[in-house]
Amino acid sequence: MENAELHVIFGAGQVGQRLAEQLAAAGKRVRIVQRSPLAAAGVEVRRGDASDRQVCIEAAAGATTLYHCMNPPYSAAVWADALPRWMDNLIEAAGRNNARLVVLDNVYALGKPAGHLLSEDSPVNPCSPLGEIRARVAQRLFDAHRRGDVVAMIGRASDFYGPGGGSASFMGDIFWRPALAGKTVRVPIDPDAVHTYHYIPDVAAGLATLGCAERSAYGGPWMLPCTPAETMRTLARRCAQYLGREIRLTEIPRWLPKTLGIVSPPMRELAHMRYQWDEPFVVDDSRFRARFGVAPTDVERAAEKTVAWAREASR
Repeated sequence: MENAELHVIFGAGQVGQRLAEQLAAAGKRVRIVQRSPLAAAGVEVRRGDASDRQVCIEAAAGATTLYHCMNPPYSAAVWADALPRWMDNLIEAAGRNNARLVVLDNVYALGKPAGHLLSEDSPVNPCSPLGEIRARVAQRLFDAHRRGDVVAMIGRASDFYGPGGGSASFMGDIFWRPALAGKTVRVPIDPDAVHTYHYIPDVAAGLATLGCAERSAYGGPWMLPCTPAETMRTLARRCAQYLGREIRLTEIPRWLPKTLGIVSPPMRELAHMRYQWDEPFVVDDSRFRARFGVAPTDVERAAEKTVAWAREASR
């Protein structure tokens, strides 16, 4: 392992930890950098804050690829402060260490689909404060790539579900706590809207693929692998088969997030992002599949793994 490529992951949340596992299983040396303590078998863990440029530069020493998997609290004010600083610091760290930079991003910068699929060719057209911030930060990255300051790309995904899904996921804690107890799950979005839900291990596998890709793959965005879009209710029914009981879903009143947003930044931002369930919100990953030959996990297998994780996490 001493001569293996070093891959450094900033952020060990719902995607970062799975990415570390996949890279380690592929024989890579893996270093995770995050602020809080973490125990991770087979990888090096270094405590550090990506807001500190020197921390980023030192943590990236000797790396082949850096991965940006961090996500701050769900607040436009926090994002506007943290995201540009993190991006600038990682661009500097990657550039100084001659490392590639792979950034995990969502699809907020693309705005409303307006009847189209979301793909690598979708125009940047944000329609929310969070989307505007994401668009500006992505532009910083691509500008730096064009200048030759860094070799970089973005991997985009829609909403997550699966093992490791936490409070930031609609199918994380707020979903599984009542579902496992046999109670109705109250969701803040339309459970019958057609929407792309990315399985977390597929997101990690996609990032690992990008991090090991040849130079010609860099310089733009990629849509990470996903299964065909479906409704949350359909996804919940599939999970229910492995849970052994019905999972009942109900949408909370649409006015509630707006009202709570007066005092709660996450609820305020959620109200702004509600447009993603007002029309079919479908990601097209065909270009990724064609280029890299990577397909998403079978939906039945994903549901089975998700339920097993949820049960174990609840103990």
